[in-house]
Parts: sequence; structure tokens; C-alpha cells
Amino acid sequence: MTDRLKVGVAGGGLIAQVEHIPNLLALKDKFVVVGVSDPSPTVRAALADRFGVATVPTAEDLLALGLDALVIAAPDPWHGALATAALAAGLHVFCEKPLCYGVGEIDDLIAAEARSGTVLQVGYMKRFDPSYEAALERVAGRGDRLRYLSVEVHDPDAAPFVGHHPLVAGRDVPADLVDATGQRRRAQVRAALGFDPSETIFRGFAGAYSSALVHDVNAAHGLLDAMGLVTGGVTGAAIFAGGVGGQGAVALQGGEALWTMTHVEVPGVGDYAERISLYFEDEIVELVFPAPYLNHHPTRLTVKRGAGSRLETTDIRIGYEEAFVRELEAFWHAIVKGGPRRNTAIEARRDQALLVALATVAAGLPSVA
Repeated sequence: MTDRLKVGVAGGGLIAQVEHIPNLLALKDKFVVVGVSDPSPTVRAALADRFGVATVPTAEDLLALGLDALVIAAPDPWHGALATAALAAGLHVFCEKPLCYGVGEIDDLIAAEARSGTVLQVGYMKRFDPSYEAALERVAGRGDRLRYLSVEVHDPDAAPFVGHHPLVAGRDVPADLVDATGQRRRAQVRAALGFDPSETIFRGFAGAYSSALVHDVNAAHGLLDAMGLVTGGVTGAAIFAGGVGGQGAVALQGGEALWTMTHVEVPGVGDYAERISLYFEDEIVELVFPAPYLNHHPTRLTVKRGAGSRLETTDIRIGYEEAFVRELEAFWHAIVKGGPRRNTAIEARRDQALLVALATVAAGLPSVA
């Protein structure tokens, strides 16, 4: 294998068109995009025209092209099967979140990765945000002084922030594949939760929790790791507004601190806000992330300190490097240079285990976590 990895992209939807394909092409000293698979003839034609890449209708066709690595950007219910097939073929895998809905599926992938000796990285790009990395340094070892960790996200979805891209939607995907995807999602959610959820719990777990809040759960877990803290039990959870909203609360430090999180879709207001705030006894550290697809917009890192009536606020900007690009560079570095493996399947397992516990409590059942 040369330093340039032969990579395929499974799925040619929004994140592939806006981020993964152009970013892989830009990193031409590290990757050669061999092909992209998508079931939509319209999308395949558009990708070939816009990016000059080869396209094929199925992931099986893609895996036959002699790849070194596979980037999985297909719908969530296909992540596990695609990752399994790629690992079995000896390929390195970069998979968008969620890796899988259930911890059992992830356990199978952890074992498959170990057998293959390859790299499996999950697409939690916020871990590669320069401001997030600076926050990790700021809070390291300070867990004994933490009192409250707050995550708050309101999201109109991607539309207001991607209109300037020449996106093509696949409205000609075969109907049987659309049906199969829906059936797989329901079956996988049911298996992950261990009970038959209501429609609201199903939508909230698959959407607000596993497709959205999972990013912030992973980021918060990273901050807690830096502080030397582990999570306690779930103290409360709710899935509301028909499943477009999700909330949860988790004990920290035996009840000396609390972590709360909320995600809600607000489609009528084209404003995105994502805040992770850490309240210590002697300072407040806050990250405010931009809408995900507004590339090179720096995340604002703010530190507030004071004594008595005195308050000092410091805004920290590290730079304009793009997290979506940096995560692919780290994937390459782990494979080619033997660098650290980041955003592992083991970390994804922890994230999904917590989300399963939250959904269980939201459904009115006792949590096992």
C-alpha cells in the first residue's frame, strides 16, 4: 500500500456531496477516490459530472474496485452491514455516526476490526474541532471542581446552511430499497432498545438521540474523560414533540455534579445553536459550535472567571481549520503512519449505550445503565 489510499464512498447524499467527496479530493496527497456508490441514477450522474468520479449503483460493486478504505455515508440502518462487509474484505473503514443503533451490533464490529487488523473510525467530527481540543486542555484534571455540564442544541436541519451548494437529491431510489431501509431501521431500533417502542420513542431514539445528540454525547464523553470523570446513572429523560425533541440527565461524581442534554428541531426558524457549557466552582467554560456545514467558521470558546463583583470573560480562537477535513487526515494518519486511533468503535459503543439508557427511561421503563 502506498501513502495514497484508494478510497470508495458508500452513499452520495448530503454529507458526501458537501463534505466527504470534496474533502477527499482536496486531500489528493493522501487519498485517491476510486468511486462512489449510490442507488439513485440521478445522483450518480450528478456526482460523475460535478466531481469527475466513477460511480456504481451498489456498495458491492464499490467493494470490488480494489479499495484500501471505505467511507460510509449511507443511511444509518446500513452502517453496520457495510462496515462488516468492508472489514471482512480487509478494508479500513470510516463510518458516519451513528456507527450502529445497538451495542450488540457495535460489539460485533469491534471484534471484526480486531480480526482484520484494520482501522475503524467513527465520524464524530467535533472531536477534531480546534476549539474543542483547546477546551479539553482547559478542563483536563478538573473534574473535582465540576458542578454542571450542559448540552443544548436547537436545529432547523441542514437546509438553511447548504443552499449555496449544488446539491442533487436522489428521488429515483428504487422503492423496494426505500422500504427495506425503513424496515431495517425499525428492526434495529427494536433490537437496540430491547422493547417495542411507541412511535414517539422510535422517532426520538433514531432521530433526536442517535442521529443528532449522539455528536454531543460523544463530545461530552471526551470532556469527561479529560476531567477524569465517569458517568453515573440516568436521572431523567424525555422524548417529546412527537420525537423531534430529546432530553436527558445523567449523574456525575455521585451526585455532586449533573450532566443535562437537550436537542430539538425548530424547522420554522433558520437559526442553529449548539452549546456545551461546563460550570466549575471557579469558572465557566463554554463551546458554541456553528452550523455543521458552514466550513471554516470557528467554534467560539469562552472562559468566564471572577471573584466577588469582578467578572473576566476571555474569548479564545484557535484557528480556521475545518474539523471535517481534520478527521479524514487523522484517519489517513492512523492507517499510513500508525498514528493514534481516534473516535473508535469502543467509544461509539459507550455513546449508544447511554442513548439506549436514556430512551429506556423516556419510555417509562427502568434503565439498566
